[in-house]
Amino acid sequence: MARAQGGDQPAYDELLRLVSRDARGFVARRVGAVDWVEDVVQEALITVHRVRHTYDPGRPFGPWFYAILNSRLIDALRSKKRRGSREVADEAALAAQPAPRPGAGEADVRETLARAVAGLPRVQREIVSLLKYEDLSVRDVARRMGMSETAVKAAAHRGYKLLRRTVGLTDVEHRPAD
Repeated sequence: MARAQGGDQPAYDELLRLVSRDARGFVARRVGAVDWVEDVVQEALITVHRVRHTYDPGRPFGPWFYAILNSRLIDALRSKKRRGSREVADEAALAAQPAPRPGAGEADVRETLARAVAGLPRVQREIVSLLKYEDLSVRDVARRMGMSETAVKAAAHRGYKLLRRTVGLTDVEHRPAD
């Protein structure tokens, strides 16, 4: 990594090749043979590339790299947990449930909400869409939007507040889920 920081491209290529292999093993040992191991490895490599200037050549490379890799793994696990809490993984259980019959009221609510989201200011609309429709974490949205996590949270809060007001829920107290 020290040579790569000095501009040695072949050293950087070799470093990425080696850490990719090690990263795959690290992630697979912790989560098993899942189809998203490569996603975690790629996110870690992107992070290494983006923050490579922060590596101190006077310190060991391994702990620095594995801290990054572990953080990306934790991000992926949190994302899977969020999605898993909203998705049904048991196809047999899903098939046994009667198909929902969307009533006119349900379709109206969806349409009203979609119009309300579309009416948000551009930044708030993008943030709300990324957080709620694409299920990205605040950290991922901040990276994508080039904003701080705090700024993303504040803009999302303002967007949600405006949405509640737009759809007529101003007297409903907003409480976090238990």
